[in-house]
Amino acid sequence: MNKISYISYFFFTFQVLIANTIHVGRQYPVKSIHQAIVQSKDGDTIIVHKGLYREGNIVINKKIVFLGNEYPILDAQKDGEVVSVKADSVVVSGFKIINSGFAALDDPCGIKVYNRTFVRIENNSLDNNFFGIYLQNCNNCIVKDNDIVSHGTQEQLIGNGIHCWKSDNLQIIGNTVSGHRDGIYFEFVTNSVIWRNISTKNIRYGLHFMFSNDDSYITNLFKNNGAGVAVMFSKSVKMFNNTFEENWGDSAYGLLLKEIADGYIFNNKFIKNTSGIYMEGTSRIKVEKNDFISNGWGMKIQASCMDNEIVNNNFLKNTFDISTNGSLVLNTFNSNYWDKYEGYDLDKNGVGDVPYHPLSLFAVLTEKNASTMLLYRSFMITLLDKSEKVLPSITPDNFIDKTPLMKSLPL
Repeated sequence: MNKISYISYFFFTFQVLIANTIHVGRQYPVKSIHQAIVQSKDGDTIIVHKGLYREGNIVINKKIVFLGNEYPILDAQKDGEVVSVKADSVVVSGFKIINSGFAALDDPCGIKVYNRTFVRIENNSLDNNFFGIYLQNCNNCIVKDNDIVSHGTQEQLIGNGIHCWKSDNLQIIGNTVSGHRDGIYFEFVTNSVIWRNISTKNIRYGLHFMFSNDDSYITNLFKNNGAGVAVMFSKSVKMFNNTFEENWGDSAYGLLLKEIADGYIFNNKFIKNTSGIYMEGTSRIKVEKNDFISNGWGMKIQASCMDNEIVNNNFLKNTFDISTNGSLVLNTFNSNYWDKYEGYDLDKNGVGDVPYHPLSLFAVLTEKNASTMLLYRSFMITLLDKSEKVLPSITPDNFIDKTPLMKSLPL
């Protein structure tokens, strides 16, 4: 160890040894959070005890641990930001943070982290803020186990629950988000993980990616949002073990994929959505071992999509399993289970002996003219669909699963 390293090590050890804990509350000498921050130094811990604190914008500009005891309330009284983090290695935990300002230009937040690293925000309750938690140009930060609620009714009048911009190596874990524009929003975010979150009743999307590459979202629930998840203009996004449920509406999807490439969609459940997956301008996406159950459309794959592989999925109780808006087929379907398949398996190998055409004539007609849905379940449409399966004329002949499964894969 050289001389400079010895000096750095000694200085760090000295900081740890002299670190203090400052208590804030009525029964303590320090009654103001602002006063505690002024008195603190890097490495200190500030414990704020139960009570209502109306001190305006709280700026944390030192490397401190900022803890709430019995969820003290930080109330901005609808004027500006509540907590602003402007130092590295800050911990914010155990607070109820309410009533930020509402403004379209400066995006006031419950908690905003400015250009920092190794910040940890966990176990907080946020209510009635314009944006909930906002990470701006941050690296190696964790947002964990927070409850983030707002009450927006119009998209343009509310911000996002967890908003991440131009950041790398984030962990968004175990949060509950509702009532915002987007529950979780990533823009220019890379190498990050979204895991075990619950995003419900948001106006636009439960989760929204823009220009964000090499990210993963795993074991999340997206339920009853304007649309479940949108992944746009991104690449190499992994989507595993999520549930997309009851995302209904004219333009609602469980999962919207637009202009993305090299993604992997594995072991998800798409239940009771207008469309389970809507794909536009996608390439090299593998969709494997997912369940599409009771959706209006299991998958809508537009003609602008190519080199996508749909393999080993279950399609159960959907109005339409597959739909498209063109005749050119540049994607492959292999070894899926289709509950509408009426073929046979004479050699008992578990694979249908007759290929299956998952694109029905009625799905093609509905794609071209939505008003034909009025004829759904009519005898004439049933007859046309049966005839089309025997002698295909309108549906693309190569839109086909050559090895349909006879039994569904385990749910």
